[in-house]
Amino acid sequence: MEENNQPFFLKGQFLFAMPEMADPNFSGTVTCISEHTQEGAFGIVINRISSFVTGKDIFDELKIAYIPGAEQIPVYMGGPVHTGEIFILHGQPFEYESCFMITPFLAMSNTLDIVTAIAVGNGPKSYIIALGCAGWGPGQLEYEIKENAWLTCCVSEDILFNTSVETMWDATAKKMGINPALLSIKAGHA
Repeated sequence: MEENNQPFFLKGQFLFAMPEMADPNFSGTVTCISEHTQEGAFGIVINRISSFVTGKDIFDELKIAYIPGAEQIPVYMGGPVHTGEIFILHGQPFEYESCFMITPFLAMSNTLDIVTAIAVGNGPKSYIIALGCAGWGPGQLEYEIKENAWLTCCVSEDILFNTSVETMWDATAKKMGINPALLSIKAGHA
């Protein structure tokens, strides 16, 4: 998408899946866009918790000692790409190896130092551990938005870290000033 002949990128935005989203990987999802350039886009689905993987599984796999309670840390299904890789969306501190800033209050990291810090209770206060990510090739996300597959809005710390996954889709719609029940499945192109 271009505006005034300048590229319009969605880094630091939520993607809100429209009700007619047919792809089961994204139906009913909210995705945090971590990077978006002319080469494509990358994000993490933030409202799907794994029913079969927990913090214990991650820590055991990586042979990391953990404090009591850490075994129950939820693991999110971040998307259908790189499903064996860990991605952590987090708030401060931003001092971890390979910490990639998304907004002034949100970063993404995927190195052993942050996983270890979380396991022993010294990690960031706010975080989401995800397996996998979502990815779009050049122009693909822009095309999907034009086809009414997604709506966008600025990332919200409150929605990201303080809203249950069951209510996140509705909360995101309300943040945009939309009643989800009134969303149409028909795209309008003027």
